[in-house]
Amino acid sequence: MSYLAGKIVLAVTAGAPNNGKGESTTAPVKKARVRGEWYPYVSAQAFRRWLRDTMAASGVTPSPTERVGKAQGKAQKAHTAADPITYVDDDLFGYMKAGAKTDKGTTLRDSPFMVGTFMAVEPVQPTTDFGVMARGVDEPVLHSHEFYSADLAAPFLLDLPRVGTFTLPVANGAGRANYLSEQQALQAAAAMQVGATPVEFRGQQAVRLPLEIRRERVAVLLEALADLTGGAKKAIHYGDRTPVLVALVAMAGGVNPLGFVVDGAEDGTGLEVRADVLREELRAWDGEWETPVRIGWRPGYRQIMRKQFEADLGDLADSGQVVVDHPRPMLRELAEEIRSGRHDAWFDDPER
Repeated sequence: MSYLAGKIVLAVTAGAPNNGKGESTTAPVKKARVRGEWYPYVSAQAFRRWLRDTMAASGVTPSPTERVGKAQGKAQKAHTAADPITYVDDDLFGYMKAGAKTDKGTTLRDSPFMVGTFMAVEPVQPTTDFGVMARGVDEPVLHSHEFYSADLAAPFLLDLPRVGTFTLPVANGAGRANYLSEQQALQAAAAMQVGATPVEFRGQQAVRLPLEIRRERVAVLLEALADLTGGAKKAIHYGDRTPVLVALVAMAGGVNPLGFVVDGAEDGTGLEVRADVLREELRAWDGEWETPVRIGWRPGYRQIMRKQFEADLGDLADSGQVVVDHPRPMLRELAEEIRSGRHDAWFDDPER
């Protein structure tokens, strides 16, 4: 197995965790129009920011950011240090650092951790809340903002072999979506003196950090997901952002069989967790997944649905093929299993 695939659900109650661009005195939430209905969402960028901040709060040093370009105009850009050898978030979340046309220092890395948009599982019309700032001023200031209640769901995929593995520039200077600059290649050579090794990775020359470092980076990511915090308008719309439901399974390839297991109902009536769909997906991908399928489900969240789900999968639970637990201990236990070396085979592509 070489991928962790899954689905995450966040429950928003009277919240505005991710705001859109305001065009007036009303601060809107992000929302998309689908088949004539509004679906609030949290962008993948926002969610990844929450993960970065949660990792930083646990003691992981984040990659420093720099804003470059003109103060106004189209030349503005910002980037991190683009150093995946040193910084965990540059490794896990990727980056792009573009130099000038005469600068060969342009470098990029696509993300080993891929996550989708957290879209509401049913149509929701956000509420507009009206407010007044009248304290200590002669003329009150009027303002308003949107908020909503919804379950938001998104798929994710973690490419474990690429964690801590960095391909090098090819001879003609052409780049792939995982390559280091020439300067970083020199850093990689220095890193090899402390245990990193040159490897051929998916047809390219690469350098790979020691396995214990790669284990730790994946474990830190899972622990941050278990303790996730973040979101906008905390002062007036505080909300717990830890996942209410996480489903994940180790896969041999980059396929996510859980996308339709945890999804919105076809009639637009909210979230469904479908035992029959899980059975069919596991059968279809027999030999491509590793036991168990882990389901983290917070107590109190959709209890009737949970009881039915567990009853429908009783035989798979009895055989250990499906495990249902609270998301936090489930994710933290998996993090410890990875940290201890129990799943080292996941860090290499399976032989075909």
